[in-house]
Amino acid sequence: MLYFALKFVHVVGAAVLLGTGAGIAFFMLLAHRDGRPVVVAAVARIVVIADFLFTATAVVLQPLSGVWLASHVGYPLTEGWIVLSLILYVVTGAFWLPVVWMQLRMRDLAAAAVRRHGQLPAEYDRLFRLWFACGFPAFAAVLAIFWLMIQRPSFTL
Repeated sequence: MLYFALKFVHVVGAAVLLGTGAGIAFFMLLAHRDGRPVVVAAVARIVVIADFLFTATAVVLQPLSGVWLASHVGYPLTEGWIVLSLILYVVTGAFWLPVVWMQLRMRDLAAAAVRRHGQLPAEYDRLFRLWFACGFPAFAAVLAIFWLMIQRPSFTL
């Protein structure tokens, strides 16, 4: 029963990370393409909430449930696929943490544009391009972690 509970929490957490990340990217991209500050401000506000509520929670639970699951099953944390997963997790975090700050700033810039009945400033566009670019390596790393969790290939690092 403990194995099922640990695996369930770990798999759901992975799904939340992948799904929330994809959903946030989709909605922010559509809002950005719309270009209206009121739309960008509303979507960015929701994106920030979703990232803190869902992504941040999963970010904390994933390594904990992963370590508990590996320990329960008897996988040493030095297994190649586990080590590579952890490295990729750190890579994902290295891209996600600045993205969180960018989302907060883009939200604030869009809200300010709405308040002054103006357009989105150049800083918003610059941040959006950087935010978008950070998404590719982070998303690729998460997909690679999924593959490693499913395949559990045998190799050493």
